[in-house]
Amino acid sequence: MRILIVDDNASMRKVLAALFSSLGHQVVAALPDGSAVESTVQQTAPDLVCLDYHLPGRDGLSILRAIQTMAPEIDVVFMTASSEAGIEGKAADAGASGFIRKPFGQEQIIAELKAVEETRKLEKASAQRAASGGAARKGRRGTAVIADDNGSVRLVLKALLEESGLQVVQMVSNGNEAVVAAKAHQPGLLCLDVNMPVMGGIDALPLIKEASPQTAVVMVTGEADKTMVAQAAGLGAVGYILKPLRPAYVEGFIRRLFG
Repeated sequence: MRILIVDDNASMRKVLAALFSSLGHQVVAALPDGSAVESTVQQTAPDLVCLDYHLPGRDGLSILRAIQTMAPEIDVVFMTASSEAGIEGKAADAGASGFIRKPFGQEQIIAELKAVEETRKLEKASAQRAASGGAARKGRRGTAVIADDNGSVRLVLKALLEESGLQVVQMVSNGNEAVVAAKAHQPGLLCLDVNMPVMGGIDALPLIKEASPQTAVVMVTGEADKTMVAQAAGLGAVGYILKPLRPAYVEGFIRRLFG
């Protein structure tokens, strides 16, 4: 993969660059702050960005959102030593493909890269099948709608659902659109992000169940706190999928749900 490193610690940039190079990846640039991230992304076209949270001038979350807006196909591994409550969930909801807490060992970053690579392969295969008019690899299990305000999450989740044998008939970005899509398609599955603009997943859930009672609604979230899980279950959700999305986790969930 082509990798861009953004970290204000010179030693960390050097260590990561050496590690990635030893694994056969190409480090296209290493930046000490977020001031030139967008221009560097445009110039170097990385596959993955290793992004620190606390940076001079701009924090990593704002940079992550900017990257996802301009190029949702780029994976971002979010790195931080912060003990801030909920930061992992915030990064996942913003579209991070992976999360690493500092200090970390080489095994952790290697495992995270492998997970991202595995997901990228499935996403690429799904896009190629769609371009050629091909069907999902496995036996069809029905139709699905995806509701998430993050473009990269929608793309990854579409690939994982199709790999599991579901036909994704529509992808939307807020709860209002999810209700309309549920009524129009009556899908077997609807993946519903918890945090979305206009209308969030919890507010949309009862309206979706009213519009399409037979649809199995699965919440998608970066942080599954007990209150949210209980509330969603009480409103009719059949479970939840955690971000960052991982193929084995999603496939296992779909297998348990549909048999």
